[in-house]
Amino acid sequence: MDFFKGFQYHIQGLTLALRHPTLLWLGLLRFAVILMLTVLFSGMILLNHDVILSGLWAMPDSGFLVYVWHLTSWLLSLLLAAVSVVVAYLVAQVCFNVFIMDYMSRITEKIVLGKEISAADSSWFRTAVYLVAQEIPRAVIPMIITLAVMAAGFFTPLGPVILVVSAVTAGVFLAWDNTDLVPARQMRPFRDRWALLRRNLGFHIGFGLLLIVPWLNILTLSFAPVGATLYHIHKLEKEPL
Repeated sequence: MDFFKGFQYHIQGLTLALRHPTLLWLGLLRFAVILMLTVLFSGMILLNHDVILSGLWAMPDSGFLVYVWHLTSWLLSLLLAAVSVVVAYLVAQVCFNVFIMDYMSRITEKIVLGKEISAADSSWFRTAVYLVAQEIPRAVIPMIITLAVMAAGFFTPLGPVILVVSAVTAGVFLAWDNTDLVPARQMRPFRDRWALLRRNLGFHIGFGLLLIVPWLNILTLSFAPVGATLYHIHKLEKEPL
């Protein structure tokens, strides 16, 4: 089943990265950048936790609702922690990490194949600009929409369901941000790469599962390009777009 294959490739990539010094160093560099920004954003958000919760629901004076209020407070803290990681990831991604991801993908290809998969024939500058530009439709916009829907879920009776669906959706786009590295480097049309995501949705749900666990995802996001590249090498190259 594609779901379990996605989870499996993520673990395989993490294992390979931890065994290979260059991949390990690059992953730890990504980890340090994301962790630093996560701590910064988490501190900013959690310092205003009480203000945010009070704005949504003032603490009841007594009774059963007090326990419900405390449960809601805990869930809000968990949500804010997850949001801070995603925001940190997006900021680091656009400003810095997209280049590390591409380099990690190239190194993975060399380890497995002995060479890089051919990229599009273009200058380094054009490729760099193109990679950064791809983060807008591939990661930034989908994640902003997902977070907005997740936040809106708190104001509806279906809040818990919307929260779960939004989290899974976020995981899918985070997974695609990694599995799309090789096709994007080859400058394949966006519509074809989008079709690739739709055809392999189950895989991306499984791959993205470890990318939406608060705090653990700081580590898994750092090494995800390795597993995603393994997936592309082992499966997608046998099924060209």
